[in-house]
Amino acid sequence: MDDGMTAEPHWQASKPVDHPLKVRDRRFGRGKKRPRGTDPVAAAWFAALSASFPRGEAMFIDAVKAHRADTPAKLTGEIRDFIRQEVNHSREHVAFNRAVEEAGYDLTFIDARVKQLVGDTQKAPAIVQLAITCALEHFTAMFAHQFLKSPHTLASAGMGDRQLWLWHAVEEIEHKAVAYDTFIHATRNWSSFKRWRMRSLVMLLVTIRFLRNRSADAVELLAQDGVTGWRAKAHLAHYLIVKPGILRSIFPSWLGYFRPGFHPWDHDDRHLIAKWDRELDDAPEAAA
Repeated sequence: MDDGMTAEPHWQASKPVDHPLKVRDRRFGRGKKRPRGTDPVAAAWFAALSASFPRGEAMFIDAVKAHRADTPAKLTGEIRDFIRQEVNHSREHVAFNRAVEEAGYDLTFIDARVKQLVGDTQKAPAIVQLAITCALEHFTAMFAHQFLKSPHTLASAGMGDRQLWLWHAVEEIEHKAVAYDTFIHATRNWSSFKRWRMRSLVMLLVTIRFLRNRSADAVELLAQDGVTGWRAKAHLAHYLIVKPGILRSIFPSWLGYFRPGFHPWDHDDRHLIAKWDRELDDAPEAAA
């Protein structure tokens, strides 16, 4: 075993969570015109996130599929359901992105940027692609937790997307450990230190790139609403850090990723899934 350290146990979590994945095949906002939004900063941030999802989630699927051979039966089933959930997410965000463009926003520059970033990532070794997926899945799980915990962070987005984002958030929490458990299994012959070093370095790089690129996307979208220069950057920073301050809110969870022995289910937030599943089931838009 390299680095002279003992390898971690099998792929399962140190605190196993028995929560089977549920594929909720929902469709949102078909044939519904969305306004540009009452809060241009929130609208720009959510549009920037959504514009990155279809290509990003396709990359996640490929990264996990590349390592599913010889996985334990439980993990194999979770990978299958993870893929089905991500395919549905991509489909719904393609539809949402089309509605955003119909509302007057140009997303072509974001798509070009994401395409290039995904292409660069796919040139890396397969295990690095999986580590990048783990880091980005942690970001989506952190955001999802905040969305479900404080849904007022969604209300100001103002493009009729509440149910879409809640649905997406529920499933992001539900499958938050699948890529990570796949990574643990794929690196089962590595030392604990080597695995920790890789995922920590990758998370640092992913954090820099994610915040830089999504912020740049949002600033460019703000320019389409007439908010430019330092004002655009200041308004976005206030939105992300001060109020509602989602980046400030997720900081402890982000820091936790660097703890040796970390696992996504160390923070058990299944209660949020149950709560919002009920709301989604009751919502008129929830029908497939």
